Order: sequence, then structure tokens, then C-alpha cells
Amino acid sequence: MNRDIFIRNITKDRIEMSPKGRNANELSVEEFEKNYENFFDMIFEIAGTDISSLTGYGEFDENNIAPYNTVKEFIIDTFNEEKEGYWHNWRQMFETSYLKKDYFEKIYAKALEYAPYCEGQRYLANNNTFFCNMVVDENGKTYCADWGRAGIMDYMMDFAILDLNKPYLLVPEKLYEYAKKKNIEIKNFRERFLCMAYFKGIHTLMWHASIDDLESCESITRSINALEERMKNY
Repeated sequence: MNRDIFIRNITKDRIEMSPKGRNANELSVEEFEKNYENFFDMIFEIAGTDISSLTGYGEFDENNIAPYNTVKEFIIDTFNEEKEGYWHNWRQMFETSYLKKDYFEKIYAKALEYAPYCEGQRYLANNNTFFCNMVVDENGKTYCADWGRAGIMDYMMDFAILDLNKPYLLVPEKLYEYAKKKNIEIKNFRERFLCMAYFKGIHTLMWHASIDDLESCESITRSINALEERMKNY
């Protein structure tokens, strides 16, 4: 089944699959400050989808199935270099690109360390909430325009991607206050955010290293390195 049709079916048409409006990447910092709750509302609306008929964790495969039994399995197999395709033998990049083995292993270990806090956190996630993949309509409502990487995982993934994309917008800091304001309980806030952020961070770092995008690699590394300090009070 086509991915968009599948998402529309499980969300019972609550999610607009062909949104119209302004690309969210065009928003200024000031505009995001005024409208960030709309981004958060969108993520929680997605996470509120009833997925009781679905099993597993991870990105949906070509059959729209989440193939992993645990978050840990999802993380481990994401970095499996034996899989055919673009990432086959990706560890060769340690010798040929910006990506360095010691750094990768350190952040990978942190993602696995925090993975137990994400077990049982099964929600529909867009898993591609970079600002270039979102649209803001004339009323400020926010939509995801690309569902190609959607799956079942902790909804913190979608917040972590927002922050990875533009850390200066202080997404987790705003999310913590937003949750208090809305009376949303997010158990193990810090650990769950860090797990998803480290996981997505090194995977995104791999991609930019593979295309020799040094500027993005340096920016992502700075973002990853700052996370522990930023999250210490949560």
C-alpha cells in the first residue's frame, strides 16, 4: 500500500497529506518563537494516532511494517553495515571521511545506554521533521509534508530532529515548559530525548560525512556535544 494512503488510513484523515503553505525552513527565529507551539501540537497530534493494531518499532518497511521487537534492535540494525544498499560496508568511512570511529562509538554507546527509557514508548512518528520537510499555513498551523521515513518509535524522535536541525531554537527547553503548561506528563524526559537525539544525530552525521559535507558535519557534531549540558536540569 502506498505510504501516504497507509498514513491517511491509520490517522483516519486527521493528518493532511498534501498541505499548502509556506516552507517552515523560511521562518525566522522570531517567527518560530511566536509559532513553536503549533509545531509541538502537530507532533503530539501525530503521536496521538491509535496504533494498537500495529506491532513493532522502527521505520516502516516497504510493506508498512515496523520490523523490530525493541528500540535497541532498531538502533543496532540501523548501523548494520552488512545490509545491502547505500550503507553496505559504511564503516570504511572511518578511514575516508569526517566520521571518526572513536567519536561514533562514543555517541552510539550513549544512544544504547538511554535506549531502555524508550522501550514501550510506541507512537506514530514522522521521523523526518527537518524544517525543509514541513509546511506552515496562513493561520500558523504546521504540517509534515514527507512521510517516507515514518514509523513507530518514541515521539521524542520528532522533537530531537527539530533540535538537531536548528539547535539555536532551543526545542527541548521549550518542550519542557510546554509540557508543564499543557499538563502533559513526559516520564524520563531527559533520557528519552537524549536517546533519540544521539541516535538520529550520528545517523545524520553519517549521511553528511558520506557526501563530504564538512560544514554540516561540524554543525551536527557541535549540536551533539552540547546535549548533555543543555539537558542536565531535566
